[in-house]
Amino acid sequence: MSGLVRVARTDQITSGQRRLVRVNGQEIAVFNHEGTIYAISNTCPHSTGPLVEGRLFGTMITCPWHGAQYDITTGLCHGGPATSGVTTYAVQIKDNAIFLEVA
Repeated sequence: MSGLVRVARTDQITSGQRRLVRVNGQEIAVFNHEGTIYAISNTCPHSTGPLVEGRLFGTMITCPWHGAQYDITTGLCHGGPATSGVTTYAVQIKDNAIFLEVA
């Protein structure tokens, strides 16, 4: 069953910031890129690296362990040793709160 889960207030993840949240046993990396909130699985499929700790350049996050790169807007893999993308989560903003749709 999926549903909306409140994960933070908008003032807790301002532009350029990120945060790790845990929902239903899943680690999710939440990013604020130029005022838009994106959420992806925190686990790199290549070697389980923590994506929230990676280097963000534009909308590309680089896994800190082995350099795999993912687009935070789509979850698609764009390089490195990984061959598959990461899960993305739908984001909704309501009353200054950030909600994710999580199964």
